[in-house]
Amino acid sequence: MRYRTLGGTGIEVSVHCLGTMMFGAVGNADHDECARIVHAALDRGINFVDTADMYSAGESEEIVGKALKGRRDDVVLATKVHFRMGEGPNRSGNSRRWILKEVEESLRRLRTDWIDLYQIHRPDRSTDIEETLSVLSDLVRQGKIRAFGCSSFPAEEIVEAHHVAERRGLQRFRTEQPPYSLLARGVEAGVLPVCGRYGMGVLTWSPLASGFLSGAYRRGRPVDLSTGRPALTPARFDPALPENAAKFDALEKLVALAEELGCSLPALAVAFAAAHPAVTSVITGPRTMGHLEELLKGAPLILDDAVLDRIDEIVPPGTNLYAPDGAWRPPSLADAALRRRPLAERAAG
Repeated sequence: MRYRTLGGTGIEVSVHCLGTMMFGAVGNADHDECARIVHAALDRGINFVDTADMYSAGESEEIVGKALKGRRDDVVLATKVHFRMGEGPNRSGNSRRWILKEVEESLRRLRTDWIDLYQIHRPDRSTDIEETLSVLSDLVRQGKIRAFGCSSFPAEEIVEAHHVAERRGLQRFRTEQPPYSLLARGVEAGVLPVCGRYGMGVLTWSPLASGFLSGAYRRGRPVDLSTGRPALTPARFDPALPENAAKFDALEKLVALAEELGCSLPALAVAFAAAHPAVTSVITGPRTMGHLEELLKGAPLILDDAVLDRIDEIVPPGTNLYAPDGAWRPPSLADAALRRRPLAERAAG
C-alpha cells in the first residue's frame, strides 16, 4: 500500500481510503460482515476510513466505531456533517449550533474522543462561511477534531473560504472531497487546480461512477433497474435513455483498454483517479468482502503517460459525461432565481 501526506497536516494516509457509505441499512445491514471488511482493509495496509453522520442515519458511524475497537490509534478517521438528521428545524446545515451538537453525536457513535478529519458535506447558502470556519477552529483547539475539510464545494467557494480564514485569523479547510472518475472529470478544470494551489489534500469519491464502472454493465446487455445501484438511480443506468449513450460508448472503449492492460475496469478506474497530482487518496466504498478484494487486487496498478493519453482520447480532460450527484451544478445554474431578474424589475426596464 502506498501512502501520501494529507495536505499540509503532516498526517500520512493510504492512497486507498475505505468508504463506508454502504455500511448499514442502505447497503449491508450485517454489522459483523461490515466489521470484517474494515479489519481486512486495515490488515492490507489501508489506514484511512471515511464515513458520514447521514450514512444510513448514523448506522454507518456506529458500525465503524465498533469495528475500530482496539485499533483506533492506527486509523485516520474521517466523517462529515451537513445533511438532515431527524425531523424538525436546526437539524442540518453548517451552523455553529448544529455542528456543535452533531459532532458530539458522531463522537458517540464512533466511540472515540477525537475525529482526525471532520468535513462539511456540502455548502450551505444560509450560513456565513465565517460562522462555519469559526466553530471548526474552536473544535480543533478543543481537541475534538484534528483537522477539517469540505466536500463537493465549487472552486469559487473553496477560494472564498480560504480568504475568509486568512482575513479573520481562522483555521482553514485542509481537504476537499470531490466526485472524480473516468466519466466525471469536471473537477479537473477548477476544483483540483485550486486545491493544489492552496496545498489541500484531496480524497475523491465515486471512482466507479456510482457502480457504472464496476464491470457489470455493458452495451447490448439488459440492465435490471429493480435492484442494486440501478434501483437507486435508474436514469443513470438505463441504456434506452439518449443521455446515457456517451457513457456506454466510453465504457466499451475503457473496457477494451483495461483488457489490453490485463487489469479489471475497477482497477483502471481507481488507478486513474490516484494518478492526478492533486489527489491524495481515492475513496472506494465496498458493500461486500468480495467487492473489497476486487478493489485491492488493483492497488499496485500505476498508469503510465501513454495509458493516460489513451484515456484522454476517450473522455477529454475536464469533461463530465454525467452529473455526479449534481455536485457540480453551481447554485447560479441550479437555482433559476439566481439568474433571472425579478419580473417587476424586468418590466420596469
